[in-house]
This record gives sequence, C-alpha cells and structure tokens, in this order.
Amino acid sequence: MQAASREALAVAEDKFRELTLGMDAATVSETADQLASVARLLDREIVLRKHLSDATAEPSAKVAVAERLFADKVGGPVLEVLKSAVSQRWSRSRDLVTAVDGFARLAVLIRAERDGQIETVEDELFRFSRTLDANPRLSTLLGDASAPVDGRLQLLSQVLGGRVSAPAQTLLEQVVRWPQTTNVAAVVELLADLAAARRGESVAHVVSATPLTEQQNARLTEVLSRIYGRRISVQLELDPEVLGGLRITVGDEVIDGTIASRLSAAANQLPR
Repeated sequence: MQAASREALAVAEDKFRELTLGMDAATVSETADQLASVARLLDREIVLRKHLSDATAEPSAKVAVAERLFADKVGGPVLEVLKSAVSQRWSRSRDLVTAVDGFARLAVLIRAERDGQIETVEDELFRFSRTLDANPRLSTLLGDASAPVDGRLQLLSQVLGGRVSAPAQTLLEQVVRWPQTTNVAAVVELLADLAAARRGESVAHVVSATPLTEQQNARLTEVLSRIYGRRISVQLELDPEVLGGLRITVGDEVIDGTIASRLSAAANQLPR
C-alpha cells in the first residue's frame, strides 16, 4: 500500500479495535461474517468501490452513501467501521476492499483468542499451508476464481474432513471465497503468522529432516526467544532432503545449519 492507504488503514483499524474491545463472542462472529460479505460486494461492484474510496470526494458524502446502502443490512459495529474506512483517503480503490476483508479475518482471530483457541488455530493454519505447499495442484484448484465458489468450498471441506477448529475452517473458507486470492498457500501462512502475532509472538519457520522432541522444541523456542528478544513460536516443517540440522527463518532472516547446505557449500569449494 502507498502512504495514503497506509494512513487510512491505520485509522480504520483503530476504529475496528475500539469497537471489538468489549464485544461479546457472538457479535464478533457476526461482525466477521458481515465484513466478509461487504468486502465481496465491494469487490464485485467496481463503481461503488471507486466512489467510496474516491480521494477527491467529500468524506461526509461517502459516509452518507455507506449509511444509505448498509444501515439496514449490517450491524452497528460493521457500519461504524465502514463509515470510518470510507471517510479516509485511499491510494487505490482496491486497498479499501482489502482493508475490509482483512478486518473480517481479524475478527475471526479475535473470536478464537477469546475462546482460548488461538494457539490451535495458528497450528492448524500453518499445517494446512504446508499441505498446500506440498500439493500445488490443490492450492491452484482452491484459488481458481474462474471456478464456481461452491465447488471450491466443497473441495476444501473434503480435504479438511472436519479435522480443524471452527475458526480455522471459517478463515480458510474466507480465503477460498475471496476473489483476489491468487496464492492460497501464501495467504494461509500469513494468517498463521497473524494468529501468532495475536499471541504476542513472532514465528520461526523451522525445517528439519526429522521431528523434534518436546525437549528439543522447548530448547529451540527458548534460544530463539533469547536471541530475538521476544517470544518466538516455532512452526516445524519436515523435509528429508535437508538430511540433518535445521533451517530457521524468522522474518527475512534465514539461519541455515542443514547438512545439505553444508555439503553444497563444501562442493562449491572443490576445484573444478
């Protein structure tokens, strides 16, 4: 996002957080569903989207349009978030839609957090992102916006088989429904990171040839948290090709201590 949209997002997000602060669980869920529906509507209705995000239009006029269109269709909290969002200046109309869709996903995570499920949701999302990485065809089918959404949701349901929590299921369905999703695996992984952030943690993506024991996982978490000066959540991915050792990614930083990488480095040192 460009500067104007970043500033607009910050203002709208402050309003969203203010409204959800004392909200009961049922209202949070309803808010999530309504925001997701509004986002899809704005994605379809290009003229409306452009009008509500028009940086040259009077904020009061855009708020009036939002009130006229949505007042009897959404709850008070959703309407207030929309009014806050459309009264801002957005660099692109698409950024407004992305913001509303993002609030819908955040609302689901807030509900999971209040229900004590946020850690479970984080783990389920991460594991599903790894499943998609290992099955690119599945990721492509779930993200194919040219295919009927009902069919893609049915495929998602078959793959999940009822083995994930309700918040994780809702988030994955939101991703599949969203027309602008081009890389389902990447979006799901970002959602897992967002869930970790809700717990006040950063994510370390760890690749190992074999599973870690509970003691090894606890020790690795402790060491990484000490190194980075904040709580670290370890997400483990198994890959026999690394042979041994660990490859650790935290943000943009990669620590590659795998045997495969050392063998590659050694091979590069051999005379040719």
